[in-house]
Amino acid sequence: MARLIRSGLAGLMTTHRFLVTGGTGKSGSHVVSRLRAQGAPVRVASRTGESAFDWHDRATWDTALDGVKAVYLVPLDGHLLTRPFVERAVKLGVERLVLLSGRGVDVPGYSGEANSAGATHVDGESAVRASGIDWTILRPAWFAQNFSEGIFRDAVLAGELRLPAGNGAASFVDAVDIAAVAVAALTEDGHQGETYELSGPRALTIAEAVAEIAEATGRSVRYVPLSPGRFVSELTEQGWPVVEAEDYAEAVSPIRRGMDAHLSDGVWRALGRQPRDFTDFVRAAARTWRD
Repeated sequence: MARLIRSGLAGLMTTHRFLVTGGTGKSGSHVVSRLRAQGAPVRVASRTGESAFDWHDRATWDTALDGVKAVYLVPLDGHLLTRPFVERAVKLGVERLVLLSGRGVDVPGYSGEANSAGATHVDGESAVRASGIDWTILRPAWFAQNFSEGIFRDAVLAGELRLPAGNGAASFVDAVDIAAVAVAALTEDGHQGETYELSGPRALTIAEAVAEIAEATGRSVRYVPLSPGRFVSELTEQGWPVVEAEDYAEAVSPIRRGMDAHLSDGVWRALGRQPRDFTDFVRAAARTWRD
């Protein structure tokens, strides 16, 4: 098995060899589960996790990084904190970084000027590449889990998902696949210096995605396409700050503009298998919409 895991087993009970930031999140929680299933010592770093970690409190960074040799790094969108964190990690002896970035980082006009996450990913990728240690970058498409535990879930449960996505399609990727690639990059050789573009095996429109959820659960769910202006107005009427509403609209815009329908080969290149289909994700997650 992987060199890093084998070297860390002797100190399993006392030494944390892997750090997972965002360890309670959509992809991070799966990374933690997979590493622990392999017997690897893992430190879960989040504001609510077992190791207190706050991006805005640099005093927590050193504690999280103590004794760590490999990091799954989930950045804080909208902030340029990845670079100083990477620099600190290298100084404290981290030898390998796997960065969760985003699709379209190298595509002009993909994120748009209003989307703050774009700048986070661009600077984060630059920092990781310049770190001088082993690195791997993951660029996932939209998470399938956005429907089951993320930003779309409440709307799905309410029966109506209203988005400025038009009739565009997205090749939704399962967080299980993101985690599988991340763990491979953390624990195996051969992934250093790779940028993996991750997607599912097919593209679906938002209407098609919610139709699959409706069929699997028996719920009535429909998609209502909105103009970006109407979408922002509705969110601000609900109490959202204008900047955040505009940021959300801009984040969805690549779907509307036909920039998210393409398929990527990162899961195949990293794992030698096809990615999980959206239908399989829906079947596995069906109970989350029934509870």
